[in-house]
Amino acid sequence: MVSPKNPQAEVRWPVLFALLALGLLNFALPPTLIVGPRWVVLVVLAVLAIPTVLAQRAGRVSLSRTLGFVMSGIVTLTLVGSLALLIAGLPKKSETPAELARSSACLWVANVLVFAIWYWRLDAGGPFARDGRGAHTEGDFFFPQMMEGCPGPKNWTPRFVDYLFIAFNNSTAFSPTDTPILSRWAKVLTMLQSLISLLVVAVLASRAVGLI
Repeated sequence: MVSPKNPQAEVRWPVLFALLALGLLNFALPPTLIVGPRWVVLVVLAVLAIPTVLAQRAGRVSLSRTLGFVMSGIVTLTLVGSLALLIAGLPKKSETPAELARSSACLWVANVLVFAIWYWRLDAGGPFARDGRGAHTEGDFFFPQMMEGCPGPKNWTPRFVDYLFIAFNNSTAFSPTDTPILSRWAKVLTMLQSLISLLVVAVLASRAVGLI
């Protein structure tokens, strides 16, 4: 999905797919880790995606951005709620080892997707601001392609997969690896993402020790 007014604009469909994937992850979680009916998040995201796409194509930047933040907020609250329920239910041992492993895996994937979306949505003013610049020369993350003399196109600008790469590394290596973090808000978000990933790993480890 590229804006007809700017053929070089970044496509948005990878982000929409990520949001819908987060809605589908609810169907893989046990009922004890879901706040409300499991289909609610997916339906709400699908309904909001339609006006978001239409607003983006019509050039209504403010409306598209607002709806995008609403969808991001929904999946973030869903992740936090499920994580809280997972931790609260740990002493009760209400989940089988298989259910716990599946739940932890789903929350880990959700953690990566949620923060990748936030990095994409906030870096350098967001996708609309990045589209307007043409080339990505400054932002909250310092990508290797931004270095002078780095091989590659002169008008390089990050896409969603670049932020997904940062989020994945931050959840596995607990660092952004090759992409330094420059702004304070980005540092806070990466710390929160690492903390959530550590909590998920700690939950698995604590149950594994309890089974020994």
